[in-house]
Parts: sequence; C-alpha cells; structure tokens
Amino acid sequence: MIVEQYFEDYEIGFSRRTMGRTITETDIVLHAGQTGDFFPHHMDAEWCATQDFKQRVAHGTLILSVAVGMTATTINPHAMSYGYDKVRFVKPVFINDTITVEAKITEKRDHPKRATHGIVSELVTVTKQTGETVLACEHIYLVAKRAA
Repeated sequence: MIVEQYFEDYEIGFSRRTMGRTITETDIVLHAGQTGDFFPHHMDAEWCATQDFKQRVAHGTLILSVAVGMTATTINPHAMSYGYDKVRFVKPVFINDTITVEAKITEKRDHPKRATHGIVSELVTVTKQTGETVLACEHIYLVAKRAA
C-alpha cells in the first residue's frame, strides 16, 4: 500500500502495532547461514541445555530484522529509513516464541543540513507472548517537507 505522508503529517504519539510472528528453528538456521553466525548459543541444542537458558536463543540481529520487516507495511515515497539507534536486545527469544512489534512516533525535528527535509523518530518495541520486551530501538526516518 502506498501512503503519501510528508514531515508535517507525522504526529508525535501516533502508534501502530503488528500481528504476531512465531520464530522458528528454520528462521534461526537461515539467519545463521546468511550471517555466518553459527555460535553454539543459536545452533547447538545439547550445549545450550548446559547453559543458563537451557535452550537455543534466536540471534538478536534476526529479531531486529524480522521486527523491521513486520513494520514495513506501507511505501511512502516521501520518506526513507535513515537508520536505527540505541538497539538493545533486552531478553532472549527462543524457538516457538511469538513476537509483536509496536512503533510509536516520539520526535520530529528539522534536518540540520537539508531545509527540505525533517527527521522523524519512532520507538520500536518488540515483545513476546509473555508480554516481556525483548528488543527496543529508535528508528529514524528522513522525511520530505511539503514545498516551502
């Protein structure tokens, strides 16, 4: 879906929430293959059984990637992702955990060098079925302003 939204259209406090997505063993194996991160924390069930969590843990970068994809439901030709700040892997996600994502606009400011654009920040919070926050970060958008 295409949504035409300029800098002036964003409202602080606006929030959106995704449906759930269950993290599978396949997700973990594919992510390990794509990134080369085959650490035993993610891949070795027997070794993990001897550790604190007693089971394999999903890669934090996997959860970040899935969460980003879950919130990417519209195309806005006037905005683009400018990056992510303050990424924190708060709690572990295990095989068969279901995550949901909330994204809430927290800040708008003028771009320091481009008078034609602004910066919009949203707090992205990922929770699992227990209600625990598992990941949090700031998503930053570069957004065009209406013609001056």
